[in-house]
Amino acid sequence: MSNPDVIVVGAGLAGLACARALAASRVKVLLLEGGDAPGGRVRTDTHEGFLLDRGFQVYLTAYPEGRRVLDYGALDLCRFTPGARVWRGGGLHTVADPLRRPGVALSHLFRGPGTFGDKLRVLELRQLSVSGELEDLWHRPQRASSRYLEELGFTEGMLEGFLRPFFAGIFLERELATSSRFLEFVFRMFATGDTVVPRRGMGAIPEQLAAGLPSGTLRRRAPVSEVWGHRVRLADGEVIGAKAVVVAADPLSAVGLLPGMLAPRMNRVTCLYFAAPEPPVQGPWLVLNGEGRGVVNNVAVMSEVSPAYAPPGQSLVSVSVLGEWPDAGAVEARVREELAGWFGTAVSAWRHLRTYVIARALPAQLPESLEPPRRPVRLSPGLYVCGDHRDNASIDGALGSGRRAAEAVLLDLGR
Repeated sequence: MSNPDVIVVGAGLAGLACARALAASRVKVLLLEGGDAPGGRVRTDTHEGFLLDRGFQVYLTAYPEGRRVLDYGALDLCRFTPGARVWRGGGLHTVADPLRRPGVALSHLFRGPGTFGDKLRVLELRQLSVSGELEDLWHRPQRASSRYLEELGFTEGMLEGFLRPFFAGIFLERELATSSRFLEFVFRMFATGDTVVPRRGMGAIPEQLAAGLPSGTLRRRAPVSEVWGHRVRLADGEVIGAKAVVVAADPLSAVGLLPGMLAPRMNRVTCLYFAAPEPPVQGPWLVLNGEGRGVVNNVAVMSEVSPAYAPPGQSLVSVSVLGEWPDAGAVEARVREELAGWFGTAVSAWRHLRTYVIARALPAQLPESLEPPRRPVRLSPGLYVCGDHRDNASIDGALGSGRRAAEAVLLDLGR
């Protein structure tokens, strides 16, 4: 594309949403992506017939921004069971949503992690999260999520046996230092919608967004090395100018392109995939480590959620370990040893497919990070930034920040 009105740097979810919104207003957009495909941190690789998301990820259908821009029907969404299975005390226990799976929840009312009072407190947490307008939630008093849950009166058994591993898998940090505003937001999304993955993997989301762009908008393998004024320099030396530039790169790359911008703290995760002859857990369940020890945080048999994730006759097991484990062999051995205690000797027959060590998985959502709840996207006239580090650290936050950046550009261009 020659003579674009706007250059967007980075074709992650925020950059795609920004480019889509600008193109819808008949602005000529050039979207530059350094990699071979759009998606940023939301990508799916095909490996020996398996679909491997780059880290265990789910989509929440209640996301308001996602509802605006995504075609859920075309994504062919496959649902997790509302609730979880929890490994605790030498066995698997069921925690079910009492409003959507009342029969299952009632049958486990006095079993599993937590007390009868804890089950009532979960309903209280749900009511707090869904009450009022969504926008008001982001302006409530906030504190660390660990303190918030303690103030609600949850017992140690419920905290360690369910709440900590459940929210740690979302926040990607076990201390639950994340803001209570973010906790209430994600709990509201879980409570009012479905937890899903597209049938063909999470990468179908950016693929759908990219497919809606005008021909010639997206340019792959075009890494940007410098941004100044309304111009960008590519790694090969090419310089392209426009009326405006939007930096939608990942947070740390954006800091490298925008001197003076503070780098957010990034939470880390390691995700391992195994091919198994049989599913260790039947049904589309999230399985949590409720022991309060060990390296495994959560397990999901992705082929039980969507059969397309694995070839016929095989199962795909996803295992998430919080933090960064550069020694892939060591973490695999630890995971196998731990899960053999859960699922028995069958684990020895699992075949390791791939390990993803994701150092820049998610911006930390500490209370100070969400004050204000949304950070400015206009840095100066003609220069903008977007991404989940400018909003909340979720797919919805990324999509929303992209739209906000587009709206700022359109306002400044008089469109």
